[in-house]
Amino acid sequence: MKFFTLHDAVPYVGCAATIGFFDGVHRGHRFLIDQVAAHAARRGLASLLITFRTHPRQALHAAYQPRLLTTYEEKCKWLATTAADCCATLEFTPQLAALSARQFMAEVLRDRLGVKVLVIGYDHRFGHDRSEGFDDYVAYGRELGIEVVRAEAFSMGDVQVSSSMVRACLAEGEVGMAARCLGRSYELTGRVVHGFRVGHELGFPTANLEVEDAQKLVPRNGVYAVRVTAAGDGPVQAWNGMLNIGCRPTLGEGNAPTVEVFLLDFEGDLYGSVLTLAFVRRLRDEKKFRNKGELAHQLREDEERVRLLFAENKGL
Repeated sequence: MKFFTLHDAVPYVGCAATIGFFDGVHRGHRFLIDQVAAHAARRGLASLLITFRTHPRQALHAAYQPRLLTTYEEKCKWLATTAADCCATLEFTPQLAALSARQFMAEVLRDRLGVKVLVIGYDHRFGHDRSEGFDDYVAYGRELGIEVVRAEAFSMGDVQVSSSMVRACLAEGEVGMAARCLGRSYELTGRVVHGFRVGHELGFPTANLEVEDAQKLVPRNGVYAVRVTAAGDGPVQAWNGMLNIGCRPTLGEGNAPTVEVFLLDFEGDLYGSVLTLAFVRRLRDEKKFRNKGELAHQLREDEERVRLLFAENKGL
């Protein structure tokens, strides 16, 4: 896939396109993108995705802090695995936000990006007048020489897949349902920093992660089974892990949440390493124990459950 901005040369002549923030690049997004690629192939055009580097609401409300499923870099990584040929990244500025739908279609889609076919998601709206909808876009398209096509909606049984739905799942710790909607495990990346080292005392030395992007959504507090990878100069290293997200209530260390992972069968120093956690299953809520001994006993039980889970599901 070729990535470019409005400042770059367009790498094609004529395209079929769709527009979206594509947070998470979930199965609904992929279903839409497949339709764009099919329309493009039938007409001999390139297939184009139009997205934004930052959440559009941030351009309108500076204080807005989105809870992202994917950073911009992660989003590009997953978009590159789809059937689309190209991706144009727009900066959602107040000037862009002020354009009407017709102006956007004329000045950006037709004149700058060469869009011949625009595939509209079932609930997508653009332009400063949010009261306009699909029929208006079709009418503008006739004037401008852009064929506007309504995309088919993605269905996963009785579940309506959306980025908001995935966020709601993660907020409840339902990482299995989130994975079904995403088509893959939800991931969180962070750098290993120095922590309290209490895990060493309990026999469970943990890597304390500082999540790289403050806007990235951290799932609900609790204990999880995760797959952990560390990228370096050599081959990617991977381990099974036991993750705790929470405020360490037994240790009385305040309310600041921590993300700590215990790597099964690992010995070594990970300080400074960048780890990616893929959420497999939620084991339990975070609990407050009477003392460190009770906490250590629970951690041993958690470790047994994680080992059994991965032993019974070798493909995880």
